[in-house]
Amino acid sequence: MKKTKIKVGGKEYPCRVTMGAMVRFKNESGKDVSTLEKTNISELVLFVYCCVKSACNADKVAFDYDFETFADLMEPDAANSFYEDMGGEEKKTAAQAEKK
Repeated sequence: MKKTKIKVGGKEYPCRVTMGAMVRFKNESGKDVSTLEKTNISELVLFVYCCVKSACNADKVAFDYDFETFADLMEPDAANSFYEDMGGEEKKTAAQAEKK
């Protein structure tokens, strides 16, 4: 996934899917990312949180929010944008696989 930024609490943070994000999500929720449900807002926000926390850790960017504070500060548009970007990347990957 390309490196993107997400605005939370008036500040931009790196946000991308990493192996660390998937591990964090599994540790926090007890579920695999592949079982993420579009109708479960708590899990969707938790996955975004894990992606931001992991990307910040990898990029050496300070990120001190706990999950609930992060959720309080995150605008719905930020989550929608993240999942739209993620969907676009999946389509590109599928199209590239079909060409091979």
